[in-house]
Amino acid sequence: MRILKATPNRWGGVVIEPAALPADADVFRQALEVSLASWRAEGYRVAWLQVPIGHSDLIPVAVGAGFVFHHTKADHLMLTCQIEKDAFVPPYASHYIGAGGVVLNDREELLVVWESAHRQNGQKYYKLPGGALQQGEHLVDAVIREVEEETGIRTQFETLVCFRHWHGYRFGTSDIYFVCRLSPLNHKIQPQEDEIAECLWMPVQEYMTSEHVGSFNRQIVQAALDRRCWMVPTEVEGYSPEVREVFMPQL
Repeated sequence: MRILKATPNRWGGVVIEPAALPADADVFRQALEVSLASWRAEGYRVAWLQVPIGHSDLIPVAVGAGFVFHHTKADHLMLTCQIEKDAFVPPYASHYIGAGGVVLNDREELLVVWESAHRQNGQKYYKLPGGALQQGEHLVDAVIREVEEETGIRTQFETLVCFRHWHGYRFGTSDIYFVCRLSPLNHKIQPQEDEIAECLWMPVQEYMTSEHVGSFNRQIVQAALDRRCWMVPTEVEGYSPEVREVFMPQL
């Protein structure tokens, strides 16, 4: 019985080739047993197994051989097996990333929204437009996109203001929420009807004293008004701007 086709990684692990997995569960069971014995003898520490959704019948076999779930995506499940006892297995991403925009016009008005999801309790709650980053999306692009989707207002990025980190979010994960200051490129509001109950330009001072605004939102708006904390996208030698964003204090 030949061992499964696999490639070593630089952390002492071995990554099984998904495209080379046998379709038959019994054949896979025998090949996996032989492979694990061989990899253990060669000193490998962790085996990584990506099972395409079309081969999901192989998952019980892998679990029976000592593999555990690591993470899943729409078209596959990733499993790991500690060949060496207590070998380190890096965890998968555990956070949502979101961004909100402090959009201020030249009349000292702030762009605010009241989300439909908050309408059920009958009490208005004005917050900043924003939402979650999409996979592979830069922070600057995401906050501009989210603001326009929710309000119809196109914007220009100015600065990263602050961020909030909290636990116990959706599906029990944690959440990092970045706040950015933006300048509007148009003024006419066109709210996203299925998500936004109300959207308006509100005088900043009214927002800062409104009973319909939470203390966190007041503080981040105040931070956006304070230029001492401004951080802007910065080019760094050796960092490709296509795949990395770097923010530095504006001097």
